[in-house]
Amino acid sequence: MKKRDYYEVLGVSRTATIEEIKKAYRKLAMQYHPDRNPGSREAEEKFKDAAEAYEVLSNEEKRRIYDQYGHEGLSGGFSGGGFTDFDLSDALRTFMQGFGGFEDFFGMGHGRERGARRGSDLQIRLKLTLEEIAAGVEKKIKVKKYVTCQACKGTGARGGTGVKTCPVCHGTGEVRQVSRSIFGQFVNITACPNCHGEGTIVEDPCPICKGEGRVRGEETITVKIPAGVSTGNYLTLRGEGNVGPRGGSAGDLIVIIEEKGHEFFERHGDDILFHLNVGFSQLVLGTEVEVPTLTGKVVLKIPAGTQSGKIFRLKGKGVPHLNHYGSGDELVRVQVETPSQLSKEEKELYGRLAELEKKRFQSERKKKSRKFIF
Repeated sequence: MKKRDYYEVLGVSRTATIEEIKKAYRKLAMQYHPDRNPGSREAEEKFKDAAEAYEVLSNEEKRRIYDQYGHEGLSGGFSGGGFTDFDLSDALRTFMQGFGGFEDFFGMGHGRERGARRGSDLQIRLKLTLEEIAAGVEKKIKVKKYVTCQACKGTGARGGTGVKTCPVCHGTGEVRQVSRSIFGQFVNITACPNCHGEGTIVEDPCPICKGEGRVRGEETITVKIPAGVSTGNYLTLRGEGNVGPRGGSAGDLIVIIEEKGHEFFERHGDDILFHLNVGFSQLVLGTEVEVPTLTGKVVLKIPAGTQSGKIFRLKGKGVPHLNHYGSGDELVRVQVETPSQLSKEEKELYGRLAELEKKRFQSERKKKSRKFIF
């Protein structure tokens, strides 16, 4: 079944802000939550659809890919990060992560998960030649990012010292504000501003990283690119992004592919097009000529009487299909190249040819004109 547009699911415009998206999702999640609609299959499906839409549109990178390529851009395979089977457990997880749990809407929450913060994701663009794309390639790239501070081993504390419980949140990593309305009591839970949700603070910060547990650095990462990728495809390398502060897990590295222009070939999907210039006499009499491919040269036979603009197809000489067997084709378009300078001998020969052509065309016109005489 075809997926609905994520913006349509949440009822927001394509220019909606993250706050508008979150507000729309919260309203739908409250309306269709399984606890409020026990046994309702329809409510469960709408709850899952809303959670899936929010999971994409609340993520800057996923939203960018979705806006550009739609659902196909988020599907499995090389592009990564997509949804193949977004089930109820995924929807409930999204709900819990986004708003601290269903119970918190009614002031019955039991606290959020606390601990070290995850590092942010990084994004780089990798330019590849058509030959590299056709063969698949392994690239080593240098990435500037946050890495673990070796002086404090990522703890953020000076050697020999430790951490202590945050005096503001008392180790819970969160602060709560209770408010009342005609609908009852509501609890707003946010990360503790003093410890940033970690529940602990550093007593004596490391002088190298200033208590962050991480410093600016550079790492060389190997990326394996499969054959058949194209501009806009991306590869997600888990845990290769910025390291989180004070022992937090690393984010992801997103490698976006960019294809360089080629000197001879034009790419059309998995097919490539090559323009072959030939002389008029070669098309008239027929010939054999070498043409380049992505894997070397091959001989193309041009039959006598071939018209300029004719396209020949070299099966399997194009770009391999991504995540599928087989390859595209190479299309060779032959076209007459008109010489701009002629030798004396060439001028005499072309002059003689022009006389013969004139006689032939006059004869053909006479034959055609007789067909219209009654």
